[in-house]
Amino acid sequence: MGGTEHLNLERVGATLVLTLNRPEAKNALSLPMLVGLYDGWLEADADDTVRSVVLTGAGGAFCAGMDLKALAGDGMAGEEHRERMREDPDLHWKAMLRHHRPRKPVIAAVEGPCVAGGTEILQGTDIRVAAESAVFGLYEVRRGLFPIGGSTVRLPRQIPRTHALEMLLTGRPYPAEEAARIGLVGHVVPDGTAREKALEIAERINACGPLAVEAVKASVYETAGMPEPEALASELERGWPVFDTADAKEGARAFKEKRAPEFRRA
Repeated sequence: MGGTEHLNLERVGATLVLTLNRPEAKNALSLPMLVGLYDGWLEADADDTVRSVVLTGAGGAFCAGMDLKALAGDGMAGEEHRERMREDPDLHWKAMLRHHRPRKPVIAAVEGPCVAGGTEILQGTDIRVAAESAVFGLYEVRRGLFPIGGSTVRLPRQIPRTHALEMLLTGRPYPAEEAARIGLVGHVVPDGTAREKALEIAERINACGPLAVEAVKASVYETAGMPEPEALASELERGWPVFDTADAKEGARAFKEKRAPEFRRA
């Protein structure tokens, strides 16, 4: 499949697995990795046989944030990667899910450090699984920097404001159990099993009607922050067309016939 030297793409059934692959640098973000990530999101959206995406990291780490030396161009990036960035100066934000939202559900499988830019990418995912030894945090303020990947906007919308502000303003690390307690992640599993759990969740999603799944995800994000009457009207606009699909009729037939449905995105 596609990808770059710092990002692996793998198909597991109807799931596309994107693996950040710079284990020697705790998968810190490089230019080839960002280009590969963005291409991976585009591939998932364009391929109707992909029903979900798992994002994970190699070597017992998720992502240690930006590698400023690599992004400055220290020889790791080929000219084709630099040219992609020149053609699309917004590419890195799209890769980090700041300026791009995939149609398909994205499940994060976190082992080890998921800090700084890693925690910022995490906020662009839909479902999150963490290994017991995973560590989260936005360390930017400790270095006199700003978490500009979207965290001052997204984090207070995803977890209680008091926890979001503490994470943003102290720059301290958060172990997996605490991250789950405040709602940053949904599952904590034994070390080495985060990918397995993420794929288990993905398989459950894959068994559902893909048009319904994508419409539900879109509705959740589209209605966030809307007044309730406007949000409910938007939900109807998204939801009613799903009932007219062949997949909806197949779901009803399969229920009646006591068999698994065969959805065809129609």
